[in-house]
Amino acid sequence: MTGLWWTNSALRITTLTRKKTVVSLKNNSAAAPGFSLTAVLAWRDLLYDRKVALCIIFSLTSVIAPLLLLFGLKNGIITQLHDRLINDPQNLEVRMIGNGSYPHAWFESLARHPEVQFVIPLTRSLNTQADLMTDSRHFAANAEIIPTAEGDPLLDGIPAPADNRSLVLSASAADKMQVRTGDTVRMVISRKLSGVNERARQTFTVTAVLSDSRFSRPAAFVPLPVLVAAEDYRDGFQAPLFDVTTGTAPPPRTQFAKGRIYARSLDDISPLNDWFNQQHIDVVTQKSQIDSVKAISYVLNVIFSVIMWVSLSGCIASLIGAFLANIDRKRKDMAVLRLLGFRRKAVTLYIIIQALLLTGIAFVIGLSLYLAGSSVFTTLLGSHLPDNAFVCRLDLSDILIALSAALLVALSVAWIGALRAANIQPAESLREI
Repeated sequence: MTGLWWTNSALRITTLTRKKTVVSLKNNSAAAPGFSLTAVLAWRDLLYDRKVALCIIFSLTSVIAPLLLLFGLKNGIITQLHDRLINDPQNLEVRMIGNGSYPHAWFESLARHPEVQFVIPLTRSLNTQADLMTDSRHFAANAEIIPTAEGDPLLDGIPAPADNRSLVLSASAADKMQVRTGDTVRMVISRKLSGVNERARQTFTVTAVLSDSRFSRPAAFVPLPVLVAAEDYRDGFQAPLFDVTTGTAPPPRTQFAKGRIYARSLDDISPLNDWFNQQHIDVVTQKSQIDSVKAISYVLNVIFSVIMWVSLSGCIASLIGAFLANIDRKRKDMAVLRLLGFRRKAVTLYIIIQALLLTGIAFVIGLSLYLAGSSVFTTLLGSHLPDNAFVCRLDLSDILIALSAALLVALSVAWIGALRAANIQPAESLREI
């Protein structure tokens, strides 16, 4: 190989003359080179023949960088869509349309379904609103009153109200009343009984404030008995929870108009939707939106898979051609290495080390170009995205997988070249002497 010189200690040939002479290499006593010497020679050869090495590196980079960007975009877009669906519990909600009459046993049976994450009874729609206020200037009119309990997906780990004198406010309602955790608010409900307009008030302690990302409308999350008491009051019965003791005592609550129902996962929405249809119960879900995201994910996976395999096929073919051509070009130099004591395994290792070095350098350059391209995408498109959103993203694990795949391809190609180089005989270096 150009730049490699024979040494007296390595080359031990018994007799060499211009006459007809038999040269035996079987008893060559030169010690087989170690890994360090092989690695140094492979690196120095790349430095000496740097123009060819750069051509191979740039050809690899031209495949690696676009692939990293493509998969970064796919990972960024699909991950955002999927996470947005998962992290928004309202996408898991199965909303019942209209009012019915469902006993406690029906809700208990529904809660045992493997697809159901959370279920709690609801009163009639007209009775799920009330006015919240701290004073005459700070109030939330017609705020939603939503029953809750432990395990409510909307609360996102926030403890449910512990008693019938506490509630959780949405951020929108808290902002309107300018209250925070630990403050008190008044709930006001009204009715018309015997032609007389009446109002009932009760004071509640705010135990937590729910972020807008979980629930954006003005609302108060209360224990179910509070909502039942509000409905009883509007129906003209007593409501001890609102300090209303006049009138007739309400009958035992054995049935409810509907319920708050949440699926366990996105994949459970469709089975639940089908189950309610079989029960002839009208419900509304985000099934169409979920199916759209899944369809987009599938299409993008197919597109990127085709692009990946086409790019990899072209890259492998290009690398095989480049390595085989390089081996043929350096056939005489390979023969000299064999003559210097390099066994077939050493020559194979020599070629593999060069392939790994070239691929590693190309991957570092490709990764740098990916980071630059990712920054450009974020800068140009970041203003059109919500906070903490990303367009192009690869995790460390993704990068390590990509590096491993690139090195595996390089090893495969290098092995093909090594099989060709292994057939080079040491005597080929003597033909032109």
